[in-house]
Amino acid sequence: MDDEPLSEWAERRYAKVGRLRVIPLVTGDGPKGSHLNPDAPCAIQRWNGYSWEPHGFASDLAEAKQNLYPEVIEPPASGAAPKLGAGTGRHRKPRAPRSKR
Repeated sequence: MDDEPLSEWAERRYAKVGRLRVIPLVTGDGPKGSHLNPDAPCAIQRWNGYSWEPHGFASDLAEAKQNLYPEVIEPPASGAAPKLGAGTGRHRKPRAPRSKR
């Protein structure tokens, strides 16, 4: 049996410490996914290496995402797609030979 060294296992385990997740606070047996209830208040939990512990609260999914991913930069405005020039790339069909009349 190939067991990994304990140091590699510990390094992989502690790399996850501090990870955050969003849990919607909904009642009943309804859907629990935060994307299914984007307007529901959310709890933000942090992994401490052993269990998920409370870290914060947000009024909705958008606010929770701002807390989880604060450095997200707005994507640049997309312009017109560049025109492809003539070429014989693998994704292009070769031109059929012209018939001589």
